Amino acid sequence: MGLQGSLLLFFVKPKANSLNFAAMKPFWRILRYTRPFRVNIAFNVLFNLLSILFSLVSIGLVIPVLGIIFNNATGDLSPPQMDGDLISYARDYLNYEIGTRFQEVGQSDALLYVCIWVVTAFFFKNLFNYLALFSITPLRNGVTRDLRADLHHKILALPISFFTEQRKGDIISRMTTDLKEIEWSMLMTIEMFFREPIMIIASLAILIWMSPALTVFVFILLPVVSFIVTSIGKSLKRSSVKAQEKMGELMSQTEENLSGLKVIKAFNAEQLKGNLFQRTIDQYFRLMNSVMRKNDLASPLSEFLGAVVMAVIIWYGGTLVLNEGGFTAEQFIAYVLFFYQIIPPAKSLSKASYHIQRGNAASERVIEILDAENPIKDKPGALPINDFKESIKLDKVSFAYGEKDVLREVSLEVPKGKMVALVGQSGSGKTTLTNLVPRFYDISRGSLTLDGQEVRDLKIKDLRSLMGIVTQESLLFNESIFYNIALGKPEANLEEVVRAAKIANAHEFIEKLEQGYQTNIGDSGNKLSGGQKQRLSIARAVLKNPPILILDEATSALDTESEKLVQEALYKLMANRTSLVIAHRLSTIQHADEIVVMDGGRIAERGNHQQLLAKDGIYRRLVEMQKFD
Repeated sequence: MGLQGSLLLFFVKPKANSLNFAAMKPFWRILRYTRPFRVNIAFNVLFNLLSILFSLVSIGLVIPVLGIIFNNATGDLSPPQMDGDLISYARDYLNYEIGTRFQEVGQSDALLYVCIWVVTAFFFKNLFNYLALFSITPLRNGVTRDLRADLHHKILALPISFFTEQRKGDIISRMTTDLKEIEWSMLMTIEMFFREPIMIIASLAILIWMSPALTVFVFILLPVVSFIVTSIGKSLKRSSVKAQEKMGELMSQTEENLSGLKVIKAFNAEQLKGNLFQRTIDQYFRLMNSVMRKNDLASPLSEFLGAVVMAVIIWYGGTLVLNEGGFTAEQFIAYVLFFYQIIPPAKSLSKASYHIQRGNAASERVIEILDAENPIKDKPGALPINDFKESIKLDKVSFAYGEKDVLREVSLEVPKGKMVALVGQSGSGKTTLTNLVPRFYDISRGSLTLDGQEVRDLKIKDLRSLMGIVTQESLLFNESIFYNIALGKPEANLEEVVRAAKIANAHEFIEKLEQGYQTNIGDSGNKLSGGQKQRLSIARAVLKNPPILILDEATSALDTESEKLVQEALYKLMANRTSLVIAHRLSTIQHADEIVVMDGGRIAERGNHQQLLAKDGIYRRLVEMQKFD
């Protein structure tokens, strides 16, 4: 932001500089996460103040050194009196000490004495500077820890519908790249608020005290150079937003390519996907070039502006010395050194302003997740439910994704202890209907009740605790077999997990693994076969022991042998339970109490297997296509 641009942060209205306070609202919200670390901030401020004090003292000690070298001055041997300002008293006391030392031990020893003072002052300056950084480290790491935890909690709480509109890679980018940007911005901000301005203001006070005329002359240049850095800062934010969005796109493509690597290779699509990734990464390359060039401009720009101001000081201050304008040579050199003390913090402010612009862009993306509306939540006064007694009933239920109706006035009752199967072509609304029961989505119109209570009036956690779900795709985690089976009942012991595995026909293959139930199954369970993964999913549902089961084509992706084992496990699981089953292979549901045929979001036919065959309708055609009699 440059020396003058940095100083303007304290002397002009906020709208006149690049850190527009209204536009910085997202970043100020992120700064609220610093509240638990108020003690760390207090120590940081204290140690920074002490560091600044010793820094200024070390520069002030240069004046008597120069006096000894240039003028062989002996100093004022009269004890100083505290009848003026503190700075004047400190100066007079220093002159008295140096003069007395000069008289007693001579010029060389007096110079050594002052140099020891200078070294001591620098030691304490750097000691307190380290302690300031030491005290602020828990804040820097703690803020990102808490922010990442809140993000993860919000992601887990958001409805499934939210993620149908978001790329997973982009969300991962917000939790990694954007949070890292915020972390750096946070450190820069703390430095900007609690160190650099104090250093600048303290140095300015001394400069004004030493020569008001010269200091005021320097400030004439401020409005001119501030305009230059303001435009660069605004441009940097725009480029940063685009770059962060492009990084999210890169993460999404990477995640998709890793997940679909087998398909990519099978269809020889390596070049196609590679070219797409290359185009995206080239766009990111160009955007980051723009961001980094603008960011890198901060240091040389501030250094050049500092050189311009330094040249003005040397010219104007030199004329005061030459014309004997009340400025001695050592005072002038000390003035230049004090002014130089402003340049490093001003350059830090310059870099901080650029980082904050980038951090603000990252904050907007993070807050977009934190502020995302969650329509699937407990309403005030939601009712608890601990048991399932009667039935699940849908009365003229309709549901739409956006403008498109997926279900149209569906009426269906699933009595306790009965098995109701849903069949039909893909896209007929089967899965959508089962997703409404545990409130993964909320109905658009109609009524969905459980034991006569509208599900939207019940506590979500209680509602879902009554249900066990087994899907076509076995959703497992990169943990041990024990962890995956006990997911719904983390307090379960090994005996309970083994019992569930036996019911699911999984115990035999688990025992053959090298580490048994403690075997890690890899990402998404990829160390296991499809049938083995599905049996673990069933074991997970068995252990939870829910009264209601939702099975979404649990055997359709398996080979014949695996299907037989899984189907046996499912029969054991469904015994004496209420089951809502989506079936692709109709042979698995011929004994269902009721079969519901879905077509175009409506119920087209319903009845048991024999009744539907006799109707000679959609169900019979589906059966004949599968060559099942």
